[in-house]
Amino acid sequence: MTTPADWRKMKQLRFGDSPELSGRLVAQVIAGVKTATCSAASEVLETCVGEQQVVLSGGGVPVAVIGTLTLEVLPLADVTPAQAALEGDLSHSYWRNAHTDYFTREGACAPAMQVIFETFRMVKTLGAASAAHPNEHVQAERAQAHAAGYTALGEVA
Repeated sequence: MTTPADWRKMKQLRFGDSPELSGRLVAQVIAGVKTATCSAASEVLETCVGEQQVVLSGGGVPVAVIGTLTLEVLPLADVTPAQAALEGDLSHSYWRNAHTDYFTREGACAPAMQVIFETFRMVKTLGAASAAHPNEHVQAERAQAHAAGYTALGEVA
């Protein structure tokens, strides 16, 4: 059992590059839809297999504890549809476009760039209000993707 004293000593992880994106990604983790993440290999690796981390909401509130299962370094262009699905994305094309946009905002995007693909499991939620109603957040995310033309099959309409 993870007590507040335990998780306060853990490394902290914030998904995305804005409070809004972080909130959407955290909702996917809480709902059990997102079980992986991807970061630029040029960043300092903040975890190792077997380690647990505290996930922060967009507002910086601890909302969950995750445990790292696997770490794989590969070119961005080599991330597979199966891996993209672990990130909770509707399709490989949706994943690719979202990550191209993200890494471009970060100033380092190229198909050959090396990324760290991490899979994890959710250990527990920490009961924060920002973790309430995650399925509603996931449904809103899906509606936004569909409105942009993405389908569950990965085709852009």
